[in-house]
Amino acid sequence: MTYIQRVLAQLKSRDPDEPEFHQAATEILTSLAPVLERHSEYEKAALLERFTEPERTVIFRVPWVDDRGTVHVNRGYRVQFNSAIGPYKGGLRFHPSVNLSIIKFLGLEQILKNSLTGLPIGGGEGGSDFDPKGKSDGEVMRFCQSFMTELFRHIGQDTDVPAGDIGVGGREIGYLFGQYKRIRGEHSGVLTGRGLAYGGSLVRTEATGYGLVYMVEEAMRCRGDGFSGKTTVISGAGNVAIYACEKAQALGAKVVAMYDSDGYIYDKDGIKLEVVKEIKERERGRIKAYAERVKGSEYREGCRGIWNIPCEVALPCATQNEIDEASAKALVQNGVKYVGEGANMPTTLNGIAVFQQAGAVFLPAKAANAGGVATSALEMAQSSQRMYLPFEEVDRKLKSIMVGIYRAMDGAACEYGMRGNYVAGANIAGFVKVAEAMMAQGIV
Repeated sequence: MTYIQRVLAQLKSRDPDEPEFHQAATEILTSLAPVLERHSEYEKAALLERFTEPERTVIFRVPWVDDRGTVHVNRGYRVQFNSAIGPYKGGLRFHPSVNLSIIKFLGLEQILKNSLTGLPIGGGEGGSDFDPKGKSDGEVMRFCQSFMTELFRHIGQDTDVPAGDIGVGGREIGYLFGQYKRIRGEHSGVLTGRGLAYGGSLVRTEATGYGLVYMVEEAMRCRGDGFSGKTTVISGAGNVAIYACEKAQALGAKVVAMYDSDGYIYDKDGIKLEVVKEIKERERGRIKAYAERVKGSEYREGCRGIWNIPCEVALPCATQNEIDEASAKALVQNGVKYVGEGANMPTTLNGIAVFQQAGAVFLPAKAANAGGVATSALEMAQSSQRMYLPFEEVDRKLKSIMVGIYRAMDGAACEYGMRGNYVAGANIAGFVKVAEAMMAQGIV
C-alpha cells in the first residue's frame, strides 16, 4: 500500500460518514503521487496526515427566534484547516445540506485555492444548516446575531477571516459584521464581502464569476480561441452565475441557459441578464419568472436537463456534484470544448474522467473559482490600509491573478509530465507551496 493509499484509508476509517470530504481528499492526494516521489521526506514528516487533518474544528449550537416567537436550534461550524501560509480564509455557507463532511471538503479545497492565488492566506470554511430562503430580514438577522455570538471567539483579521458562500450574501454579511462589531467594539477587516459603505471592496460581488471567465478566456487564448460566438450554458442563478454570464456576454458569448434549485430556463436567443438580475437580486424570486417575462424562452422543472443542451462552454456555478458521469457524457456528445468550474467541486470524479478522456479543457474549481477569495484578500489589504481601490484597478488585479493561476497549474502539469491535466496541475501547484511552508515550520 502506498503512502497516499494508506492516508486515504485512514481518513475513511476514522471518519466513515464524510463522503464529500473523502471525494475531495481522494481527488487531491492521488494527483500528488509524482510530488511525493521527489520528496520522500514528506512521508517521514507525516505531511499528508497533517495536511488532511484540520488544525481546529469548532461545532456549536445556534438558537434563534422566528417572527412567530418559536425557538429554533441550528448547528454552526468553523473548520480552521491550515494556516501555514497565512490566516485562515474561507466562506460561510448557510444551507440545509451543510454538515461536517461538506465543511471539511470545502476547507481542504480552500487550502489549495488560496495558495494558488499567490496571496498569503490559509484555508478554512464554516457555516450552518440554517436555510435563509423564505425567511424574513428579521429572522435572518436574529440567526446571524446568534451565530456570530459564538463565532466571534474564533476569528479575527489576523487569525481567521470568513466571507460569504451559498446562502450568505450582502445581507447576511452585514448582520454578521454588525454583531461582531457590537461584541468586540472594533471596526476591523474580520469579514470580507462587506458593503462598500462599511469597508467592502469594489468588484467583490462580481469577482468569482468574472474570475472564472478570465481563466477560461486565458485557456482559450492559449489555443488561439475566444468566447466570441460560443454557445454557453451556466448552472446556478446566484452571484457567481450572474456575473459569469455578464462577463461571458461582454466577451461575445451566447449564454442560453441558467438555473436555480427549482428548474432551468432556456433562451435560444441568449439570456437577457437584466431580467435575471431583476428576479434574483432585487425580487429574490425564482428563475421560472424569466419564462413569463421573456417571449420565446422556456422553463423546465428540475436541473439535470440543463446539461443536455448543446454548448461549447459549460460553466457549472451551483453546487457540488451537479455534473455526474452521465451529464458529462451528454455534454461531450453535444460538443462541449471548455468546462470551467465556478462552484466548489461541481463535477464528480467520474465526470472529470469523461471530460479529460474526451480532450475537453477542464478547469477545476480550486483554480477557476479562486477569483472570489483573491478579491477578498485584496479587500483585507484595503481594510488594513484604510483605503479603497477603484473598480478598474481591482478588476485588473483580479484578471492578473487568474491568468497567473492558469499559468501556474499549466506549468506544474507540464513539469510533472501531465500536460493538459489541470486537475493535477492545480493540486500540485497549490500543494507545493503549502508543503514547503509546513516543512519549514516544523511538526506543528
